[in-house]
Amino acid sequence: MDISVKADKSAGQETNAAERLASLAWDDMREVDALILERMGSPVPLIPKLAHYLVEAGGKRIRPLITLASARMLGYEGDAQLKLAAAVEFIHTATLLHDDVVDESGLRRGKKAANVVWGNAPSVLVGDFLFARSFMLMVDAGSLSALHSLSRAASIIAEGEVRQLAAAGDIDVSVESYRAIIEAKTAALFAAAAEVSGIIADRSEAEIAALDTYGREIGLAFQLVDDMLDYGGFDADLGKNTGDDFRESKVTLPVALALENATADEREFWERVIAQKDQREGDFERAQEIIVTHGALDATLEAARVHATTAREALSIFPDNVWKQALGDLADFVVDRVY
Repeated sequence: MDISVKADKSAGQETNAAERLASLAWDDMREVDALILERMGSPVPLIPKLAHYLVEAGGKRIRPLITLASARMLGYEGDAQLKLAAAVEFIHTATLLHDDVVDESGLRRGKKAANVVWGNAPSVLVGDFLFARSFMLMVDAGSLSALHSLSRAASIIAEGEVRQLAAAGDIDVSVESYRAIIEAKTAALFAAAAEVSGIIADRSEAEIAALDTYGREIGLAFQLVDDMLDYGGFDADLGKNTGDDFRESKVTLPVALALENATADEREFWERVIAQKDQREGDFERAQEIIVTHGALDATLEAARVHATTAREALSIFPDNVWKQALGDLADFVVDRVY
């Protein structure tokens, strides 16, 4: 069973930077796929069945690709990066399972969310199973420092999700608080995915810090684009329902920016639909109109561009090679996928 990123090595030209990177890392990714399939195995039939359902749904697998490409960029010659990349994907998949239960999501990557198909309890428990398997892979990689990096990221992700849950419905959430939430729930895993390659390659503190910055900044750009697309994109762009953030009363950057300059009537609207969760037919469309009026989508996209540029610049410390170029192009792709 092939669960890898869809990239044809024989194709003359891939359509975007993520696919080019996937093609470049083809052999490594195949080994990671084999590890993922092996470690998803369990004598309890529902566990691999539910895990396969989500993993096979696709996604660009950007996080494990960052781990693999960073290791190659550094000239690392071992195989610990394969186990760590698989661990990164398991952590990400586990958080998706848990998130969909918390958010009561109906769609994930264009398919019914696992909690809709099997229920909340199995989704939470299989997420726990994947977390446990991720830690086994970290231990197998043989680096305590890498284990510390990824396990710390896992705890930060959980903290970010709790902070977001606590902030749901609060229209007074500041832009700074919003950034702290996405830095924890999204950017932390991107940062660790890049950083661990520097750790296992025994690189300098400055180089490890540069990888951390690269991953963190690309993660922030990635989340900002997702938040923008939730109000200005299509379901196919997200793999979830457009407007989910609105329906879940999340104050993301587009809403926070619109609130900063809201009229009295607009603030009253946001108070009703977000704080009171009194949402009526046509409210999402009005929210979109208000956000566009205040230029909040453009501002969110521009913020994402700044983070992507910072991510690319963080790589300047490393010698030029094809892997460095691919990682830099990936930072641009995270923003360009809007188009």
